[in-house]
Amino acid sequence: MSDDDDIQYVKRQRTLHYGSLEESERKRIAAVSVGIPASSSSQLEDIDSDEDYEEQKKSAPSPPAAPPPTAGALVNKIDDDFFDLETEVAKDKVALLEEFERKKRARQINVSTDDAEIKRNLRYLNEPICYFGEGPAERRRRLKELLASLGENAIKEKKNEEEERKQLQKEQESTWYHEGPETLRVARLWIADYSLPRAKCRLEKARQNLKVPSATRAGRMVELQKRLQSLSAQSSQVGDARPLSGCAFSNDSKLLLTSSWSGLCKLWSVPDCKLQQTLRGHTSYVGGVAFRPDVQQDEKNIVAMASGGHDGAVKLWSFGSEESIADITGHMPHRVSKLAFHPSGRFLATACYDASWRLWDLEQKTEVLHQEGHAKSVHCLAFQADGSVIVTGGLDAFGRVWDLRTGRCIMFLEGHLGSIFGVDFSPNGFHIATGSQDNTCKIWDLRRRQSVYTIPAHINLISDVKYQRDGGSFLATCSYDCTTKIWSNKTWQPLKTLEGHDGKVVSLDISSDSHYILTTSFDRTFKLWASDS
Repeated sequence: MSDDDDIQYVKRQRTLHYGSLEESERKRIAAVSVGIPASSSSQLEDIDSDEDYEEQKKSAPSPPAAPPPTAGALVNKIDDDFFDLETEVAKDKVALLEEFERKKRARQINVSTDDAEIKRNLRYLNEPICYFGEGPAERRRRLKELLASLGENAIKEKKNEEEERKQLQKEQESTWYHEGPETLRVARLWIADYSLPRAKCRLEKARQNLKVPSATRAGRMVELQKRLQSLSAQSSQVGDARPLSGCAFSNDSKLLLTSSWSGLCKLWSVPDCKLQQTLRGHTSYVGGVAFRPDVQQDEKNIVAMASGGHDGAVKLWSFGSEESIADITGHMPHRVSKLAFHPSGRFLATACYDASWRLWDLEQKTEVLHQEGHAKSVHCLAFQADGSVIVTGGLDAFGRVWDLRTGRCIMFLEGHLGSIFGVDFSPNGFHIATGSQDNTCKIWDLRRRQSVYTIPAHINLISDVKYQRDGGSFLATCSYDCTTKIWSNKTWQPLKTLEGHDGKVVSLDISSDSHYILTTSFDRTFKLWASDS
């Protein structure tokens, strides 16, 4: 027998009393005042009479005395416990009126019936231009409702915001300039004094050429084309144990210079291609080489050649010495891919893989310009014949033309779909050729500041481009498809394809007298092309 058997449960009969809410509230407040919890509704129902109320009052502990509730307090309490219908009805009424006003504004807004324009406007508002199963009428109605909510001028405001954003982005991408050193000011003034007379002579020569009868010019062009079509490999020489990366002709066309991945640069005679001098000093492969203008082979201890290496070292060489006479170390550790001497021979420009190119003054023996502007590495560059401007090409697929006298970027070459690996100026001073990874060669006009022709030149990337130095009557391009092609100027028709290398053709150069074309390749050889006639 458990302890629960001794306990007898007696169910107490509950009695319901009907009365006013005021009487029930009075009893509830009285119960709270004597210490009975307000949440116990059963105790309130068990207070059947005044006798029960008195018994519970005696058994409960005495609470602190509280003032008796007033009639106003009872009314307020009742209002708090019951749903305020008037407030909710007022809210619904306000919302309904706002909906009516919005629909009224939507009916008054004028929206075009052109479905294409409606889609453009929805796109401006960052809304879906079409819902599933939505027709032009429903789309127009949806646009009206959006304009009624956002304002009738929402589309115009969005357009203004977009234009401001584009303008701000354009300003952020624009080239900026800062004050340079005194050496740069000296260099700019010197370049201006040097280039203006040369430009005058070039223009005068162009005027004289216009006076030549057209029949005479056509005859000269036909003769040149015949000579180009008869080009063949006159000499082929193994240049090094590793691929050859660069080449250049001297101004008198009697010497040629090659560079290799082994770090050696070699000087060869023309046309017998005999080794004259080996330049030692680079610790990594050499990317580009250049001859300094107007330096004779019998001149000693004078800077006659320059080379740039993968480790960022630029070395200056003289005739008759295997060691460099000066080193330029400002690029380290970034690669120097190409370099070129100014037509005057006083300045040396270098293309660096830190997304900049630099101008070195050999007379002041200092760097006068460190120019940024490309988004990626600068791979190639070339001076105009006057010496007033320079063009650079980068791995960002863009080219830029810089005025050396002012420092401004005067033309932006935009149009290639791949990195630019070769650039060159025409002798006429305003045509520029660029060769790219997209297998095309583009011709640009500096006067019109736009591309004038695109040559679908090769079936692989174009590694270098060169204009004929005397007259610019033809253009040569070399490619990783193991070929070099000759193109006629103005019509850009193919004149000759030079085939013979077993590997990718990396670089080329054209002699000043236009008698020879030099190419270097991954097959470790360089070839000297000349006319049979």
